[in-house]
Amino acid sequence: MDNGKVLHLLAVALAGWVNQHQQAIIDYLIEENRLFKQQLNGRRLRLSDDDRRRLAAKAKRLGRDVLN
Repeated sequence: MDNGKVLHLLAVALAGWVNQHQQAIIDYLIEENRLFKQQLNGRRLRLSDDDRRRLAAKAKRLGRDVLN
C-alpha cells in the first residue's frame, strides 16, 4: 500500500472517530437541556441581555433552518 492510501485511510478513520465523539457530546447536551427544561416545570427561563446576545451569536452561525 502506498503512503497516499495509508494517509487517506488514517484521515478517514480519524474523521469518523471525531464525528462519533462530537455526536456523543451533542447527545449529552440535548439530554442535559431536556432535564433542565423539566426542572423549570413550564416556568419561563429568565435571560439577561448578555445571555440573549450570546445565544443569538451562536444561533446566527447555525441558521434558521437548524433552529426550527
